[in-house]
Amino acid sequence: MSRQGGELVVKIVLFVFLSGVFIFLGFFAGLIVSISGGAIFYAPLVLIATAVGVLFLAFFLFLPTRHRRKLYVSMLAIVVLGGLTTAGYEIREAYHHRIPVVSDQEVNMEPYRPFGDTGKLALLPEPSELTLTKDLPRMDGATALYPLYAAFAQAVYPRQEYDLYQSEVMVNTTPVAYKNLIEGQADIIFVAAPSEGQKAAARKQGKELKFTPIGREAFVFFVNASNPVSGLTTEQIRGIYSGEITRWSEVGGDGGSIRAFQRPEDSGSQSMLVRVMDGRELAKPPKEDVESGMGGIISRTADYRNYKNALGYTFLFYATEMVRNGNIRLLSIDGVKPERATIASGEYPLAAEFYAVTAGSDNPNVEKLIDWILSPQGQSLVEQTGYTPLFP
Repeated sequence: MSRQGGELVVKIVLFVFLSGVFIFLGFFAGLIVSISGGAIFYAPLVLIATAVGVLFLAFFLFLPTRHRRKLYVSMLAIVVLGGLTTAGYEIREAYHHRIPVVSDQEVNMEPYRPFGDTGKLALLPEPSELTLTKDLPRMDGATALYPLYAAFAQAVYPRQEYDLYQSEVMVNTTPVAYKNLIEGQADIIFVAAPSEGQKAAARKQGKELKFTPIGREAFVFFVNASNPVSGLTTEQIRGIYSGEITRWSEVGGDGGSIRAFQRPEDSGSQSMLVRVMDGRELAKPPKEDVESGMGGIISRTADYRNYKNALGYTFLFYATEMVRNGNIRLLSIDGVKPERATIASGEYPLAAEFYAVTAGSDNPNVEKLIDWILSPQGQSLVEQTGYTPLFP
């Protein structure tokens, strides 16, 4: 074999070996960044960098020496371009994460635990007419209603530690609360009306859901505080969430597209939005990519992020008492502001009852507790907490 042939064989062997090392390291680095939450941007970047590295290695080994200067310049340009792209991505992410989020996850529920002595829960001025010491009904419910049924427990249940997630007074999201009730992990839950999916899940398990209204609450829509729009009509809301109205200028605002957020399916507020739509199909909501455990991507409904063109919704107590985000403004609906007085009078059009829901529990104290909640003492706690009682 000639000397040139021998050198070529050495270069090929070296290229195969080093390419394998590059690819192995690239795969390992891609796996790490995916698990670490960088699957959207950094995993593809690592893949591209690996391919560029292998290509550079091939040119370096097999191109004549006189062309290497151009190769170095090209490689430097690629590195600079990659650095600028990464810097742009990080700046965009920093801006994105700087914008406040309104979601269930941002509220610390610890101060609302029964007997926490934080002053967060409503109190009766006199001893409760109902006192339970055993067979305590297992409560669960929506995040926004936890301060209310925790106040019920503080008035009626014995003083002890009630874990937020594993006790007789738990707090979960509406979908989890319905699931726990249907599966027998809870005796009574405090939630908004169910979705069709939750009704179907109950029927599948042979459970009959019993709904007892215990108070009323306003379903509210809100925008960034800088948005000049101060109110919408019910028909405009339906138009926005069906996709027929897409720009703020169509509803009296400035230009710009409407970023109409939605909540996860089966949540209490999403079920309420479906009822507001009155049969009209919801448009596809903004999405966010969420990394799963091994770097896969799943798409879910995004939490409300307070962009200047955003529109979101929740319940009044949650927005005004639990989140208290001064950067959002609640909208009037059909010319009526969402306030306690307009809820009680029936003027506010999107007020709805919330419920104590049971599914055939054999706990002997469930009905006693519900009767007490509907009594003047129970209704007093509804009002003191910040909701609208059924019986003022």
